[in-house]
Amino acid sequence: MPETSFPNVTQLAIPFFIAAMLLELALIRWRSARGSYETRDTLTSLLMGGGNVVAGLLLGVFSFGALMWVWQFRFFDWGLTIWAGIVAFFLDDLRYYWYHRIAHTCRWVWAEHVNHHSSQHYNLSTALRQSWTGLFTGMFVLQIPLVLLGFHPALILFVYGFNLLWQFWIHTEAVGTMWKPIELVMNTPSHHRVHHATNPRYLDANYAGTLIIWDRMFGTFVPELEEDRPRYGIVKNLGTFNPLKVAFHEWIGMFKDALQPGISLGDRFNYLFQPPGWSHDGSRQMSKDIKAEYVALNPSEAGKPGLGG
Repeated sequence: MPETSFPNVTQLAIPFFIAAMLLELALIRWRSARGSYETRDTLTSLLMGGGNVVAGLLLGVFSFGALMWVWQFRFFDWGLTIWAGIVAFFLDDLRYYWYHRIAHTCRWVWAEHVNHHSSQHYNLSTALRQSWTGLFTGMFVLQIPLVLLGFHPALILFVYGFNLLWQFWIHTEAVGTMWKPIELVMNTPSHHRVHHATNPRYLDANYAGTLIIWDRMFGTFVPELEEDRPRYGIVKNLGTFNPLKVAFHEWIGMFKDALQPGISLGDRFNYLFQPPGWSHDGSRQMSKDIKAEYVALNPSEAGKPGLGG
């Protein structure tokens, strides 16, 4: 196949991102739409987004080069047709679901993803609060099956750009519940507000990128409830707008835990790869512990979405 390249969808969408944030801010300020902006928080999100672009330019060549090396071992070749793009989009969206689910259940990956959840506001600028260290986790290996199935790495990155474009606009409180068929199939602002919430029922739910059908299929879907409005941030909020601390705080905490004296090799491994909140002495809480504690205090909630089991 000749040299293949596609436009960078997210870079082309930058004017749209800016216009959409200004529109959302105007709706909040002058039309009483739900939502809030805080200057320092928004600046931090924008700096994190800029750092993500720089990190991608510096390190993305490695992951793309690795996928291009795998390309020679492909079993099929879908070419660069429209149908190839459509199928690649659906399969990559499924890949994203599993990446996202792993990111919330494995501390090694949570260490890079947590910064996206660190804002206590939920607005379009939050969508730009992206990791500087994502490539260090090695999760690009989840794209290898798509390459082996015959989807060119450049095509995979191209369709992933549309996934990210969809995810941008759903980071808002200004849009309520949408038309039922859309809510049934697509990831919407309502579904993604649940994902960003720290309410016990909402923890570890709604991992979808574009299609919410994956959460419905794999049992991780939880609906947004008006009587339990989402509270945003992380379980233990950072209390800082310093982008360096936002970017690296979990890496530092994780390695500090794993390298502490007096614990076994297995415990060190677990501090790296068990879910966030795991501790060798049980002194901390994982999501399942927070949910169980909530149900113990509110027995009538037992068995409801997000609180089953």
